[in-house]
Amino acid sequence: MLKNKVALVTGASSGIGRAIALVWAREGAKVVVSDVNVQAGEETAALVRTAGGDAIFVAADVGKPEDCEALVNRTVAHYGRLDIACNNAGIGGPQAATADYPLDGWAQVININLSGVFYGMKYQIAAMLKNGGGSIINMASILGSVGFATAPAYTAAKHGVVGLTKAAAIEYSAHGVRINAVGPAFIHTPMISGLEQDAGISAMLVGAHPIGRLGQPEEVAELVTWLASSKASFVTGAYYPVDGGYLAR
Repeated sequence: MLKNKVALVTGASSGIGRAIALVWAREGAKVVVSDVNVQAGEETAALVRTAGGDAIFVAADVGKPEDCEALVNRTVAHYGRLDIACNNAGIGGPQAATADYPLDGWAQVININLSGVFYGMKYQIAAMLKNGGGSIINMASILGSVGFATAPAYTAAKHGVVGLTKAAAIEYSAHGVRINAVGPAFIHTPMISGLEQDAGISAMLVGAHPIGRLGQPEEVAELVTWLASSKASFVTGAYYPVDGGYLAR
């Protein structure tokens, strides 16, 4: 489905990002794995190669525009082009009500989860326009559509990702660059491992999903892969939840 495409995924050291890298490679893409965690990111690239795929690792902090630019430049220098990108890197941030939310926590969450997507797209789009097009998938969240108490920064950032996705899609879809957002619910990843260790919280989270369980990273990766492919050629500016029915309530 992605044969010979050059695909970049951030936040790929674990969880959803790692699953995306592995599924993309399975579908024939050459994958650029990126993260701030060098050891785990290298492990993801090694997993791709062990499975018979083609991958390199490039360290980058998406909260730094110069890192995002260098990441795209390295991708093009190594593989000659950029066809697909998933801006997946993100953090949960502190948990506190709005009036008590720490200022430094707010700044960090907005910088990584929202500004990082903008920085990524700024350079990814420019590279894709040189090829005549491409596909970008931005990782939002169910919290790009609804609120969640004690997560004001995360909720604001993910709402922002959805709006940013729509604006950019309007601007560049006629130029061959499709841009969409995906909204996972609670997925079994290291980001929520601390929550799952509390039996009461874990049961509450499961109960919020009508399907009766949390999601798996691979289930998100399959949707992202479809959006990246030519099978989604008429899909742009959209927000796709993958949420076990969370938003249907």
